[in-house]
Amino acid sequence: MPFLLARHNPRACLCSVLRKQNEQTRIQKVESKKCPCPPKIQNNMPLVPELRCSTIPLYNGLQIPILGLGTSHDGGYSHDAIVYALTECGVRHIDTAKRYGCEGDLGKAIKESGLDRSQLWLTNKLWPGDYGYRAAREACLDSCTQMGVEYFDLYLMHWPEAINQGGSNREVRAETWRALEELYKEGVCRSIGVSNFLINHLEQLKEDCSVMPHVNQVEYHPYQQPTTLMEYCAEKGIVFEGYSPLAKGQILSDPAVHQIALKYRRTPAQICIRWSIQNGVVTIPKSTKKKRVQENFQVFDFQLEETDMVALRSMHDGRRVSWDPTNVK
Repeated sequence: MPFLLARHNPRACLCSVLRKQNEQTRIQKVESKKCPCPPKIQNNMPLVPELRCSTIPLYNGLQIPILGLGTSHDGGYSHDAIVYALTECGVRHIDTAKRYGCEGDLGKAIKESGLDRSQLWLTNKLWPGDYGYRAAREACLDSCTQMGVEYFDLYLMHWPEAINQGGSNREVRAETWRALEELYKEGVCRSIGVSNFLINHLEQLKEDCSVMPHVNQVEYHPYQQPTTLMEYCAEKGIVFEGYSPLAKGQILSDPAVHQIALKYRRTPAQICIRWSIQNGVVTIPKSTKKKRVQENFQVFDFQLEETDMVALRSMHDGRRVSWDPTNVK
C-alpha cells in the first residue's frame, strides 16, 4: 500500500499566520512568493505508488524495514492509530515490548487490519524481570500467545541489567541469551538482538555465546549520536536501530531543525526521521495520533543534502531523553 501525503495544515502555513495578523504589507510580500508550506491536497491522495519503505539486510539474510512504528506504555499505545498505520499508511514494521502491556491489544489490531502475518515485521522485547534461561523461553512463548502469532521477526533483550536475578549481570545476560539462541534455532524468533547495550556488554556476549546479536536498538537522534558504538556494530555486522528519533519531542522546536524543514517544505519530525534513515539507521518513531503516524512515514520521496546532514550531525551534545546504560556492568 502506498504512503500518503500529509494534509496541508492551515495553522502551520506562514501565509495564514500573516493574514490573521492583518499585516497587509507583509502579506503581499509573502503572497508574491511561493508559499513554503506543503500544498493543499485531497484527503487520501496517494503518494507516488512505487514508493516503499526500504530495508536493511541482517547478517542472516533477513531484510528489516528501515522505518517502523513504535509503541510504549503510559499512554503510548492507540488501537486506532495502529490499525490506521497498517491499513492506510503502508506501515509494515511494528515495534513493541512486554513491558508496554499492549501485546494483546496489538494482536487484535493486527487481526483487524486484515494483513497476513507474512506481510509484517514484528519486533518484541524481553523485560529483565524475565531474564534467565527458563524464564526467557517462557516469556517469549507467552508473548507469542498474547499477540496471537507463532513467531517474532526480531526478539530483543530490553536492557543490559538483570533485575532480581541471581548471579552477575554478565552471567544472567549469557544465560538469557542462550535461551534466545535456542528460540532462534527453533524458528520462534527469526532474528535476535539486544537493546540499550554498549560495547562492553556486546563484547561480553560475544565471548560467552555463539550467536552474535543481529540488532542493537538504542536511543538515537541529533542530540544523541553514539558514533563509536555505531562503528563497533557496523564492524561486527550488527544492525544499528534507533528509538526516540525526535528526542521525545525536544528537537522539534530547535531553530536549526526548523530552518531545514522550511527549506524542504517538510515538518521538523520528517526532517529528523529522514536524517536518521539516511544515516542507515533503522528508525522507530512512535505516535498515537493518526495524522502524525501518517506524517512520520512520508519520508521516502526526498533526500537531505549533505550540508544539511552535516548540520544535523553537528547538533550532538550527548543528552539523553531515555535510559542511560553507562553504569550497568
